[in-house]
Amino acid sequence: MSYAALRLKNLLEQLLGVPLPVRIRAWDGSQAGPPGAPVLIVRNRRAVRRLLFKPGELGLARAWVAGDLDIDGDLYTALGLISGLVWERDEGSRSLSEALRDPQVRAAVRGLVKLGGVPLPPAPPREEVRRRGHLHTKRTDRRAVSHHYDVGNDFYEIVLGPSMVYSCAYWESPHGTLEAAQRDKLELVCRKLGLTPGQRLLDVGCGWGSLAIHAAREHGVSVVGVTLSQEQASYARKRVADEGLTDRVEIRVQDYRDVTDGPYDAIASIGMAEHVGADRYLEYARDLYALLKPGGRLLNHQIARRPERDETTYRVDEFIDAYVFPDGELAPLGTTVTQLERAGLEARDVESIREHYGLTLRRWVANLEADRPRAQRIAGPGRARVWLLYMAACALAFERNRIGVNQVLAVRPPESGTSGLPLRARTWN
Repeated sequence: MSYAALRLKNLLEQLLGVPLPVRIRAWDGSQAGPPGAPVLIVRNRRAVRRLLFKPGELGLARAWVAGDLDIDGDLYTALGLISGLVWERDEGSRSLSEALRDPQVRAAVRGLVKLGGVPLPPAPPREEVRRRGHLHTKRTDRRAVSHHYDVGNDFYEIVLGPSMVYSCAYWESPHGTLEAAQRDKLELVCRKLGLTPGQRLLDVGCGWGSLAIHAAREHGVSVVGVTLSQEQASYARKRVADEGLTDRVEIRVQDYRDVTDGPYDAIASIGMAEHVGADRYLEYARDLYALLKPGGRLLNHQIARRPERDETTYRVDEFIDAYVFPDGELAPLGTTVTQLERAGLEARDVESIREHYGLTLRRWVANLEADRPRAQRIAGPGRARVWLLYMAACALAFERNRIGVNQVLAVRPPESGTSGLPLRARTWN
């Protein structure tokens, strides 16, 4: 008689101390759990061993990426239900070490060990980053960027669509097109920076060149775009050439710390500062300050986390660190603004566009699901699964206000103290 699903459900509920909100379908064909709920498919005993050897988020991620776990039903609904067990547990919830003092929990763990079979830890999926070197040196940053962005330009074309913009779009309506929302975001950045013909713009982390091309074509500026990704740079240079903008746009494979040809009238850093790291952030802010001319503007577009009661307890998200953004760190908005101002910049405007990122991520997920077989051929099944989970989970995180994204407009004030902004500055809206 097939019973693995019921046994697994009972053991997990005993371990977690709460009813499972999803249904389980096990490798023997058995099912157990709430009728009509999304189904968590446990394809083999190896999935159980992954959870035993890495309880929590990383174990689930490894099982998902390897294809040992899957979901039958709406992905967002399933993740929303599972998040209450993994990502959004109450602060008062007991830790694993505390839980293991409970004889019932220890009994559940022994039951899972027996159910999982051979007690050996499965090897992590090959998509998982292997740690080498110190954080946020130029070499390790280059390696981290390569892991994330050198998946293949064809893969990003599937996910991002024709705009090839890999940051939060700016939506007029939830029913609009992704391309229009990304175009509006690029225009918003240019307006906030006050770009005028003949100015010089530095695009830090220029991606596939979309902002650089838009700023040069629509606002008549000269642009230097820097990226650490060879694949991004090659793609961006071709786009620049196809647009006939090689006289106004230069794409470099260069660390922003090595840019020495300032001053620039304006700097855009869109979705790049998350890679900098908390220990390097003041250095980052000072470097950009030094590259701006007096009166020049910086637009810093950055994902933010919520402050911790005790900031020393902050830990980088295990799944994202291991599979998506190696060495990435999120900071609270207040910390970011403080560091920018410590560097000498004056923060002039802060706009939260959190809801816009949920809408953007859902469109990216839809793009990937619509062309998933080709995405798997390009990047491999494991990498495609990484991106599907990452984007869907992040969409929920933005929608639930677990993380946010903000555009901070700052100015390098001249000695006179004048900002150069109009008295009513929000004319860009």
